[in-house]
Amino acid sequence: MNYIDRELLDEIKKWIDRKEIIAIRGPRQSGKTTLLKMLIPWLKTEKGADEKHIIYVSFEDRERLEEFYINPKDFISRYVLDDDKHFFLLDEAQYCLGLGQKLKLLYDLFENVKFIITGSSSLELKNQTGKFLVGRILEFELSPLNFYEFLAFKDEGLSKTYRPWKRKLDLLIAGKRNGFEIKKSGEIFTDELSGYLDEFILFGGFPAVVLAKTKEEKILVLKNLINTYIDRDIATFLQITDTIKFRRLITTLASLNGSMLRLDRLSNEVGSYFKEMSKLLDALEQTYIIRRISPYHKNLVTELKKEQKVYFVDTGLRNMLIENFSAMDKRPDAGILAENFVLNEVHLKAKLHFWRTTSKTEVDFIATGVKLLPIEIKFQRFWKPEGTRSLYGFLDEYGPRTCLVITKDFWGKKVFKKSNIIFLPIVYV
Repeated sequence: MNYIDRELLDEIKKWIDRKEIIAIRGPRQSGKTTLLKMLIPWLKTEKGADEKHIIYVSFEDRERLEEFYINPKDFISRYVLDDDKHFFLLDEAQYCLGLGQKLKLLYDLFENVKFIITGSSSLELKNQTGKFLVGRILEFELSPLNFYEFLAFKDEGLSKTYRPWKRKLDLLIAGKRNGFEIKKSGEIFTDELSGYLDEFILFGGFPAVVLAKTKEEKILVLKNLINTYIDRDIATFLQITDTIKFRRLITTLASLNGSMLRLDRLSNEVGSYFKEMSKLLDALEQTYIIRRISPYHKNLVTELKKEQKVYFVDTGLRNMLIENFSAMDKRPDAGILAENFVLNEVHLKAKLHFWRTTSKTEVDFIATGVKLLPIEIKFQRFWKPEGTRSLYGFLDEYGPRTCLVITKDFWGKKVFKKSNIIFLPIVYV
């Protein structure tokens, strides 16, 4: 099998010896099933598990689902024939009604069983497991491929030059270091990395899309992803019957990518009403189509408090919805796509907000957590390290130790009062 390595796999391995159930959530076709199957040979070789002690079950198989649903205890007992450790990999677990209650029973009953479950709907999986599995479950999110995973598959040698920068930046964003030294030793690879980044932003990181060899095949896969999502997730879990209205909504959101959400205007555009629109947006977020971020505010008088901005979990899906796969240097929304890319790369490492005042002074992202880190995306050519008036306004107000300006291809550093502003090409995010 032509598997693509996933960083989450190493994280899952760290927790495999613990008793807690491991739950892996993420979009449909983001690679959850493949991740489970990649885990199987590792369990055999590294954990010494016998093949008969590793049981993979997909709840998309209605017969197996019914067997588990009717009598989960007997279903598990059928496979647990000795005292050795058993691993049950339950794929698409959200299809099982009452899953949380059933897993609680099995968790308490079978001491020698480790459960690993996956689900395509955050809403359904949380509803099924939340109140029953408190203290018994560890949750992880598998998004489409990030740029490093994409690059490692496309060009392993080049990815090795990229990896050290990614690790440093990950630590910076997570608040575990204050900055890093600007070195241009990797600059000779910037143009080559930019070519891969262009493809990644245009077509996104869904594994089936990355594996597709031609532009036409990639577009076909993306189109099928959207159709499958609407026909299965929306109809099955959310019981939304007006799929035409729903498709109109996600297409409208694709054109508003990176913009402020105005629910009254959006409702008029789609032909809906406020309460329904709020429900549909929640559904889109819980099924991993969009991400909404809220404003960062401390000054309740001058800074926004309620409005949200919307981005897409995968830029390829977004481009499919507006049917535009033009190269980055030929499209007017390149800056917005660059913002969306940075958001998707960073969101698992820190909580992200945006900053905007009532006078419309704005900074793209504010990473919060251990430390405050403003991130400004300027997808353009720079000739010297220079920030914007909005950025300086935030630095003056809050004085963070470090600030990032993500550029098209410029490296540099500037000190503003107590803040170190690092200018970094977008390919190193």
